[in-house]
Amino acid sequence: MMTEPLLKPKHILLVDDNPNNLKVLSESIQGCGWKALMATDGESAIEQTEYAHPDLILLDIMMPGIDGFETCRRLKANSITQNIPVIFMTALSDAIDKVKGLEIGAVDYITKPFQQEEVIARLKLHLKISHLTRTLEQRVKERTAELSQSLRQLKQTQLQLIQSEKMSTLGQLVAGIGHEINNPVGCISGNRSHIEQYVNDLLRLLHLYQQKLPHPDAEIEELVAEIDLAYLTEDMPKLLASMGQGIGRLKEISLSLRTFARSDMSSKVEYQIHEGIDSTLMLLKHRLKGNSDRPKIQVVTKYGELPPIACYPGQMNQVFMNIIANAIDAFDDLYQNHSNQKIAAAGTNTITITTSVERQQKTITICIEDNALGMAPDVQARIFEPSFTTKPVGKGTGLGLAISYQIIVDKHNGQIDCLSTFGQGTKFIFTLPI
Repeated sequence: MMTEPLLKPKHILLVDDNPNNLKVLSESIQGCGWKALMATDGESAIEQTEYAHPDLILLDIMMPGIDGFETCRRLKANSITQNIPVIFMTALSDAIDKVKGLEIGAVDYITKPFQQEEVIARLKLHLKISHLTRTLEQRVKERTAELSQSLRQLKQTQLQLIQSEKMSTLGQLVAGIGHEINNPVGCISGNRSHIEQYVNDLLRLLHLYQQKLPHPDAEIEELVAEIDLAYLTEDMPKLLASMGQGIGRLKEISLSLRTFARSDMSSKVEYQIHEGIDSTLMLLKHRLKGNSDRPKIQVVTKYGELPPIACYPGQMNQVFMNIIANAIDAFDDLYQNHSNQKIAAAGTNTITITTSVERQQKTITICIEDNALGMAPDVQARIFEPSFTTKPVGKGTGLGLAISYQIIVDKHNGQIDCLSTFGQGTKFIFTLPI
């Protein structure tokens, strides 16, 4: 019976034209449980690196043929080998040569004659840093892909909502989208906490290095200044917190979608109308915000103590979506087509939603009112006609109010009235049996 393979040992490529150096380094490396690969010149080192993919390269500078600097340049120019850490070995003590090597892409320098303990310590450090870097990069790439996928799904949901007035079966569609969003959002939410832990662990490790090595060499100080380490460590937790807020918003949207699109049964079910109105407002929240063209739209809710009523929840929510979205469109038109003086005179942009119950008549009343421009009498007379619209091509189909009328009157035995005064605003009043 075959057993699981052991963890693959680290492979270190030693590049030096001195056989004695190779022998000493190879023995030290093998003593740590690593595998030693050897090359005596730059050309063979590049060839070995391409097919063996070592975890780290110890590279001598002074060699016959191409020197260590040129070897490193070629390794870093090759997409197959560019991410393998390179540590230079040299008898040179000139700081210019060290800077030259680091600029080419090396991660460290070991000066000959070297102490074996120092070599092993540096190898362990850079192997660990390389592993952490690869792991973090891979996890960030995976999480970024998942987040991008969720954002794409959210955009698709928004597009589907824009087209929803064409569909009398919106409930089932949006409910499915809400559930689909829930899965990747849950994945991102769980993985973000892991990323936060990984980042905190790396920052703790970094702070420990700073405490244990309070006087870093010039190369480290240069890198710290280059990446602005203080800002990075301060800003990274903020970025993660911002991602957390975004995930929370996605969860709210997902919940609102599912509430908004309650699946309709073959018969009516008991439903609290306020839940439908609130979920609709949540989905339209982004459109209520102010922008460069107009100030924000304030929503005022004046809810009475409504009992649950027997209805088709998904269809009722579709009505709320159509009416409130139309009110927002009216405010957009107000600011696009009229002077600043008239706009200022109009006061605060407000949508007021009022609900009440008439116990004796056993009905509830829902009133959705805006203080935008209102409608001219000839327009008001035709608003419930299928395909009648005053919106430009591509923005409206003229089906929204026609479908709303059908849902309220035909499906729920209710009544829908529209009161509009041109220049003042519009009010829709729904009356439904309890």
